[in-house]
Amino acid sequence: MTAPPSGVVTRIPITAPLIGDQEIAAVAVPLRSGWLTQGPEVAAFEREFAEYVGAPHACAVSNCTTALHLALLALGVGPGDEVVTVSHSFIATANAVRYCGATPVFVDIDPATFNIAVAAIEPAITTRTRAILCVHQLGMPCDMTAIVAIARRYGLWVVEDAACAIGSELLVDGAWERVGRPHGDIACFSFHPRKVITTGDGGMITTARAEWDAHFRLWRQHGMSVPDTIRHGASEVVFETYETLGYNYRLTDLQAAVGRVQLQRLPEILEKRRAAAARYGALLGDVSGLRLPREPAWARTNWQSYCVGLPDASDQRSVMQALLNQGIASKRGVMCTHRSPAYLTMVWRSRDDLRESERAEDRSIMLPLYPTLKEEDQQRVAAALRGACA
Repeated sequence: MTAPPSGVVTRIPITAPLIGDQEIAAVAVPLRSGWLTQGPEVAAFEREFAEYVGAPHACAVSNCTTALHLALLALGVGPGDEVVTVSHSFIATANAVRYCGATPVFVDIDPATFNIAVAAIEPAITTRTRAILCVHQLGMPCDMTAIVAIARRYGLWVVEDAACAIGSELLVDGAWERVGRPHGDIACFSFHPRKVITTGDGGMITTARAEWDAHFRLWRQHGMSVPDTIRHGASEVVFETYETLGYNYRLTDLQAAVGRVQLQRLPEILEKRRAAAARYGALLGDVSGLRLPREPAWARTNWQSYCVGLPDASDQRSVMQALLNQGIASKRGVMCTHRSPAYLTMVWRSRDDLRESERAEDRSIMLPLYPTLKEEDQQRVAAALRGACA
């Protein structure tokens, strides 16, 4: 890449995936093999991912939305059921509940972590509640010990929307464990380019239950009784059957080849993200009224995003525009699904006014953070934000 002309200010993006020659070389393997769709690279990616997070089973799918859909189906969520979750999340979280014909019940968040407020869960539970769908928002782990305790007390399932949380950790019984073991019943991950590792798009479902993993594998390929990998390698003719409704939720071998390399580079990626987050903390710690993200004592985030709460006197759009005027991209706080047009006329319930969720959307912004972010660029971001908040 050539340097910009003298005097031209380079633009700082909100994120940038770490993709290099290793990923490019990895894609050549399935391209040369002729097996491009779900095949040996996907199987290897699943094994390596399961080993990394410490899960007995991992099933690769086309994205995290399809992962959430299959997770809820495996738990038997259907029409007439309710799922307690947050509005303060990408719309896919609630959409997956609706795909099953169930009703999302929105509860508020803890403003310190942007995660589901544990105290709000129990009052939202009714006789129709089937599951709790918690979100490890922006990579910050939820309080899974408390959430699972509530779920077990009421006989409910727990699904973790871990779209942003690969590499994040929880302190459990004095030991650090990676998100995805899972700590609930099923965890779902995303490999979208904005996530910590990427396959272009893609997802993964982890669980400790072999029967659910078998369902995921059946459903992701239209309910096909015999996978392609077995049928094409058989010495005798095999006719597959389709005895249940399934979906086209497969991951390709091209994507999985990239994912395997990304997983190997994850320790390096996490180290650089954590260093960048610490640097922001040092650069912005004295800005009056600015609320910086903090890790609870029992959590280690992967810093998928660095989201700050703005001073009360600052206008979100004005601050973002001031940054953009200096060539710095930013992103508003995580959306509130209940405010979107798609939900204004849809059936959903809320236990309260979702005040903290709305405040987080309206009063916070995400700053650029990615592994190749330069220290001088972070200084530029901090200076611009300081000026915009003054």
